[in-house]
Amino acid sequence: MKKLAFLNNSLTNRNAKNGSVFLLIFLLTACGQPSQQTKQQDLNKTYPSQAGGTLIDAMLGEPSSLISMIAGEAPSSAITANIFNKLLKYNKNLDLEGELVTGWQVSADQKTITFKLKPNLKWADGKPLTSADVLWTWQAVTADKNGSPYASDFQLVKKAEAPDALTFSVTYSEPYAPALDSWAGLQVLPKHLLEGKDLHTTAFARKPVGSSYYQLDNWSTGENIKLSRNPSSVLGQANIDHLVSRIIPDTSAQFLELMAGNIDSMSLDPTQFSRIVPARPQLNEKLNLYKELGSGYTYMGFNLKHKPFDDVRVRQAINYAIDKQEIIDGVYLGLGINIASPYKPGTRWSNPDLQPYPYNPTKAKALLKEAGFVANSNGILERDGKPLTFEIITNQNKEREKSAVLIQRRLKSVGIDAKIRAIEWASFISRFIKTGDFDVVVLGWSLGLDPDQYSIWHSSQQGGDKFNFIGYGNPVVDKLLEQGRTELDPDKRQKIYHEFAKVLLEDSPVIYLSAGYGLSAIHKRVKGIANPIPPAGVGFESEKWYIPEPLRRNEMTAN
Repeated sequence: MKKLAFLNNSLTNRNAKNGSVFLLIFLLTACGQPSQQTKQQDLNKTYPSQAGGTLIDAMLGEPSSLISMIAGEAPSSAITANIFNKLLKYNKNLDLEGELVTGWQVSADQKTITFKLKPNLKWADGKPLTSADVLWTWQAVTADKNGSPYASDFQLVKKAEAPDALTFSVTYSEPYAPALDSWAGLQVLPKHLLEGKDLHTTAFARKPVGSSYYQLDNWSTGENIKLSRNPSSVLGQANIDHLVSRIIPDTSAQFLELMAGNIDSMSLDPTQFSRIVPARPQLNEKLNLYKELGSGYTYMGFNLKHKPFDDVRVRQAINYAIDKQEIIDGVYLGLGINIASPYKPGTRWSNPDLQPYPYNPTKAKALLKEAGFVANSNGILERDGKPLTFEIITNQNKEREKSAVLIQRRLKSVGIDAKIRAIEWASFISRFIKTGDFDVVVLGWSLGLDPDQYSIWHSSQQGGDKFNFIGYGNPVVDKLLEQGRTELDPDKRQKIYHEFAKVLLEDSPVIYLSAGYGLSAIHKRVKGIANPIPPAGVGFESEKWYIPEPLRRNEMTAN
């Protein structure tokens, strides 16, 4: 799926469930559970699939809104993936199939797609879900007033129609290569509840009504988001009754809760995954560990509207000054890949001819000298009397904070004075990213399957809530991105995106720090997880997961 999102932590998969209740620690003790000994003995038994129970997870950041097409961030997408449906979805082998539709047809000229919706679809409030809802959602996402960061994908549709309740068709001015993929990313919203509302301020953003496996029970700001099974789910019933997402903005605190058995699943950092869990037999008895190469990367991005980052020599110099392998080895314990392209390593879209900028402080100093910087009496570089100093901001993510510290030290060695500030996720997005009030960020991108990255890099996608928040603009890149969207031949598309990645690498608007692995732990009480992990990831078809009754917590904790 081509649904991009600001990535605030290493969520294993968009279908992974997150959760829980802050009173849980007390309640688990007060309400009484099966003995730890009994539970450990039972964890490796085989149980038949059964409904019921509560799955508890944790997430670092809190959603700003549960209308993810407006929010454009990973926490929102993680929750709303359980609440809303899309026309299409990817199966375990990453092939497209229908979700809300029985099928679709593409016209001979490749410009029109006609979808046929499943009959008798309903929203959680019992109202019919029809093609009118799909049409309205398309209109809402493309409306300028809503400022959706995904709008560019859907603004290419020159005509959208809903001729009857079960038919939705779209026509493009010219063939659009990522068209089907885009409809696997659009969460359909209820027209009858949102028509005429401001999507940025509507109460629906905190009390949504969807159509998928789960519905919102309660959202306690700063504490938890609780979902329960939706009896009107258009896809049938999930096995687990309740999903509870605890908002715990510190991975160490999350890990303590995981060790105590108070949460069932979390994304691990490399130290927890590689050292702590393997070294503790009691944790190995309770947890299954999963490792998969993710579809995103961590980067250091420059605000190109701020000097001196408008100078490509400065950006390239900083790229040479940073030892990326040091970050991969020291912060990620080797669980990362040094990359030179904004695509998942090993895929056809990742240009194998490109090499990452090597660590070369001598080259960095030469480029900075060429750009007019000279050292002052304190060893800090200056140009026109202004020292080369700036602030690196990141969200409260330990790996990113540690990476920033290593970056700071390497920059100091070439005469650059960098400060570091870690900011809570919601403030990070609202106060700095969306306003453009920053110098340098350390952040991550969660990417989809289609290679189109127009939303991130095209010059038209700057400003407001759009994804090109660093202010990048290059006519060559713009042209390549435009060509890539309309080229249907996979081999020709590959050449286009290989050239795009080459230009981007030379321009260095961002510095690729690493492509990381998704590292997760799931309690062995959770059964039904696909083994081996399919290409779609460990969280694929999590609606089939189940918690056998003997392994469940006291159900009072779910209320």
